[in-house]
This record gives sequence, structure tokens and C-alpha cells, in this order.
Amino acid sequence: MSWNLKGDYAESCNCDLMCPCIFLQAPTKGFCEAMLIWDIKEGHLGDVKLDGLKVSAWLHAPAVLTEGGFQLALYVDENASDAQHDAIVELWSGKHGGHLGVIASLVGEIIGVKKAAITCSIDGGKKTLQVSGAGGWDMAGVESGDGKIAQCNFHPLAINPGYPVDVNVTSKQEYSDHGRSWNTTPDRVGLSGQFAYQA
Repeated sequence: MSWNLKGDYAESCNCDLMCPCIFLQAPTKGFCEAMLIWDIKEGHLGDVKLDGLKVSAWLHAPAVLTEGGFQLALYVDENASDAQHDAIVELWSGKHGGHLGVIASLVGEIIGVKKAAITCSIDGGKKTLQVSGAGGWDMAGVESGDGKIAQCNFHPLAINPGYPVDVNVTSKQEYSDHGRSWNTTPDRVGLSGQFAYQA
């Protein structure tokens, strides 16, 4: 079944600046915990349109990310219809291949799937995410020497292959759901950028 998705993506994790995971190195703390958001601007799975929906996830990776074994909780936009919800779950579970299939291959356990109210702002200097009943983060772009937001290009571990990521620093990270709790100190790393996936 044909599909494609494009939009904006962001994540915040417990690593220091600069995150070693994207260079295929061990996480700062020996493990990685992150909360991600995909803000879908345009997309479909077959005849099911996914424009305007949001998908979030919280994950725990026990070691170098390419070794897999992730625990993952998935949150689907509460505005999704039943057909849209099912399409998103199928895509993020890797059923239809593509880059989401690569990401799904690293997941060892799905600890939960829920519909939730998801609000985010990730296309400016300051970025926020809030998932109702679960948590969220606040972060802002790190200024580079030219006064713009610092970027990382051609990083070998990429949620958004083909695009650079802006480098951000957090002021808040909170998560509590499925028996997991995440509340880190400020000044953790955040990454953001455009994404485009297809099969």
C-alpha cells in the first residue's frame, strides 16, 4: 500500500549537548530516554488522509541506539478518526516499511498506545510539546556563530534522513505514564527539523 508523510519533527532526550547518539556513540547516561513529536502537514496511507495530525512517542533505549531493544509508548492525536488512528499505528509499527519500518525494527516492546490531546510548536526558535496525561518539554534553539540556530548535517543516526537538524537545549522535560517517570534537569539536548517518509 502506498504511503507518504511530510512535516516537522522534534525530540528531546536526556543526553548532554551535543547528543552522542546521532553519531552512533553511547548515550551520555548509558541509556537514552526521549520524547518525540511528528507534526504531519501532509500524508496518507492508501486512501486514508493524515494531514494535520500529530504523533508523539516516549522511548527508553538501553544502550547505543542502533543496538535496539527500545521500550516505546505511542500517542496518537485525539482528533484522528478510527481509520486514521489505525493507519498511524500500522505505519509506526513498521507494517508498511520505509524509514518508519527501520525505526520500528529497533523497538523491542510497545508499552502502550493511546489517543491523546497533543499540542506543539516546533517551527520557531522556541519549541514546546505537551501530551495530555503523559508529559512534554520546552526547548529553544542554540545560537551558532552566525547568529542563526546551530545545525547538524549528515548525522549518521537520523530520524529525518535527508534533512539537517536544529540543535536545541531544554528548559523542561517531564513524562509520567505506563509506570515510567522522566523528569530531568534542564540543559538537555533537543533536535528538530523537517521530515519526509514514503514507501
